[in-house]
Amino acid sequence: MAVKKTTVKEKAADGGEMTVRGHLKELRNRLIICILVFIVGFIICFYFAGNLIKILTDMGTQYGYEYVYLAPQELLMEYFNVGLIGGLILDIPVIATEIYQFSVPALDKKGRSAFFWTLVFGGVCFIIGILFAYFITVPFMLHFLISFSGQTTIKASISIQQFLSFIITVFIIFGCIFEMLVVSVLLARLGILKPEWLKKGRKVAIVLIFIVAAIITPPDVSSQILVAIPMIVLYELSIWLTSMLYKKKTEVNEE
Repeated sequence: MAVKKTTVKEKAADGGEMTVRGHLKELRNRLIICILVFIVGFIICFYFAGNLIKILTDMGTQYGYEYVYLAPQELLMEYFNVGLIGGLILDIPVIATEIYQFSVPALDKKGRSAFFWTLVFGGVCFIIGILFAYFITVPFMLHFLISFSGQTTIKASISIQQFLSFIITVFIIFGCIFEMLVVSVLLARLGILKPEWLKKGRKVAIVLIFIVAAIITPPDVSSQILVAIPMIVLYELSIWLTSMLYKKKTEVNEE
C-alpha cells in the first residue's frame, strides 16, 4: 500500500508549519513570477521606447536642447535601458504583491495590515516624488542650466545618453526623498523612532538636508533650495505623523 506524501500546500492547509524546503520552493515560484512579469514588461517598454524617450526629451526641447548620440550603438542601448527601467517599474506592483503574500503567513492580523499599508504608502510616496520632479524640479533645472548658453554662441547639443541618465537620476532621487515619510512612520510603529528625537534634531537635520541638496543638484542656489524645501516639508510631516502614532500608541498602552 502506497503511502501518500504530504505536500507543502496540504501542510499549510492543515495549519502545520512549512518546512525550509517548502519556503525555498515558494520563494522560487514567486521569483519566477516576478522574472516573467519583468520580461513581459521589458518587451512592452522596449516596443514603446521611442515614445517614452520622446516624452523625456520633449522636456528639454522646449528650452532649446538638441540631442545627439556619439556612438553608433548609443541610441540602441538607450532603448534597452528604457526597456529595462520600464520593465522594472511595471514589475514593482507584482514584486510588492509577491513579497506581501510570502510574508503574510509569518505575521499576525495587525502586522499584515501594517505591512500592507507600508507597501501601498511607499509606492504612492515614490510616485509623488517622481511627479514632483517631472513637473517642477526637472523643468526648472533644465531652464536654469541652458540660460548660461544665452550669453554665448555655444549650442546645447546634449548626448542622449547623458540627458536620459540625468533625468532618470533626478526621478530616482526624488522618489527616494519622498520615501522619508514611509521610513519615519515605519520606525515609529516599531518603537525605534520617537517624535522628540526628530524635534530635537530639527536644526541639525535642516543643515544636513541643505548639504544633501547641494550634492545632488547642479551647483546653484536655486536648485538647492528647490530640492531642500520639499525635504524640509517632509521632515516636518514626519514629525507630525510620528507624534500622532506615538500618542495613539501611548493611549492604547494606558487602556
